Amino acid sequence: MILSCGDALIDFVPVAATDGGEAVRPMVGGSCLNVAVGLARLDVPTGFVGGIANDLFGRMIVQHAQASTVDLGFATRSDDQTTLAFVRIIGGESQYAFYDAQTASREWTYRRGSIPFATIEAVHVGSTTLVNQSGAAETAALIADARRTSTISFDPNCRPNLVKDKASYLDRMQAFAASADIVRMSDVDFSYLYGNDAYAARAEALFAQGATLFVVTRGTDGAEAWHRKAGFIKAGAPAIKVVDTIGAGDSFQAALLAALHRQSRIAKGTLEEATADELRRALTFACRCAALTCTRMGADPPRSAEMAWTT
Repeated sequence: MILSCGDALIDFVPVAATDGGEAVRPMVGGSCLNVAVGLARLDVPTGFVGGIANDLFGRMIVQHAQASTVDLGFATRSDDQTTLAFVRIIGGESQYAFYDAQTASREWTYRRGSIPFATIEAVHVGSTTLVNQSGAAETAALIADARRTSTISFDPNCRPNLVKDKASYLDRMQAFAASADIVRMSDVDFSYLYGNDAYAARAEALFAQGATLFVVTRGTDGAEAWHRKAGFIKAGAPAIKVVDTIGAGDSFQAALLAALHRQSRIAKGTLEEATADELRRALTFACRCAALTCTRMGADPPRSAEMAWTT
């Protein structure tokens, strides 16, 4: 099994109203829940770890996850409210306004000993759960237990409008990157975290800290990756008509992990032996899954029946 640990929320996605004005449609989202759903839809046994509310929106989240066969046995239900995110598309990019005070996701705590990590191939972490210190501390405790036997995947999925102390946030993101085997981020996230640094130089720095694979997604320009042994790999993105980009990065992340799983290259120790050809095929598959997600509204990653495996 692969676990995805982090946020589960409701996105209010912009739609056209019948009178020509603006309206929104509630859709289940949250980066880490999206990754779990994306993995499960690609036939990878997947569980979600995090807080889910007992309210109306929490029930929507549960129904959505279970419809894609995501295991919620490691999730924590609570009477706290569900995180809400309102989305606007500006310049082709999704911009968010979050309502996340005292929510189920934000108040989640890790229960030591509750997860049998010896049976878990990989654990994915990232996104809004790591913005606040308490969520980051709980996730770090989970990683400390998991990394002995499980591959750690990390995507910061930065949300600058939630960050109150950028210096502290950058330190936290650096610490999570240093604890991960797979680090993936968008080019926008990279610029926010590292400014004008060169991708290759950052890859080398991450390798020195223990990472094996570093991936930067670049929208319509596809993805670039650096592997500790296989070197530099690049994959292109297919041309599509974009509806919105919500969940595209999460779909890429899920598909990348699913492809590595299918290649038997994700379990602890096996990722290091991945070849350039295997990684190129995995990245290409991930780009195709992300592209398909962009052709429909909201975070709606593809199922296996919609994709021809290239791995």
